[in-house]
Amino acid sequence: MKKSSIILIGIIAIAIAMILVIYTDSSTYSTFTEAKEKNTELYVVGVLNKEKALHYDPVTDANHFSFYMYDNDSTECQVVFNGSKPQDIERSEQIVLTGKMEGNTFHASKILMKCPSKYNQDQMEVIETSSAAL
Repeated sequence: MKKSSIILIGIIAIAIAMILVIYTDSSTYSTFTEAKEKNTELYVVGVLNKEKALHYDPVTDANHFSFYMYDNDSTECQVVFNGSKPQDIERSEQIVLTGKMEGNTFHASKILMKCPSKYNQDQMEVIETSSAAL
């Protein structure tokens, strides 16, 4: 075999390995049950439990917001977010959290809310909030 053929095969093998690593590492949506089993940062999709109170007191701690949420399997979990309360979270139709489970509480580093658009009935408005840097 020629030296150029061997180099070409090596480059192709490296490219295939990189593609596999990228697609294997890409995150999918999880549930609170899966978050308890894994100790890594995951995406959890769900809806706000509007029957329970939202806890946010900016006088005591402006960077602490907690609420309860149901995931796609209807499992309820308390969520703690180290940041201010996102505007219009009560209007959200769906919430995507980025974070990990610590004990029985999900600690979110990001909150992505999908709210109904104020201007068009059929469109959704997406609002993203990140936690405060510690």
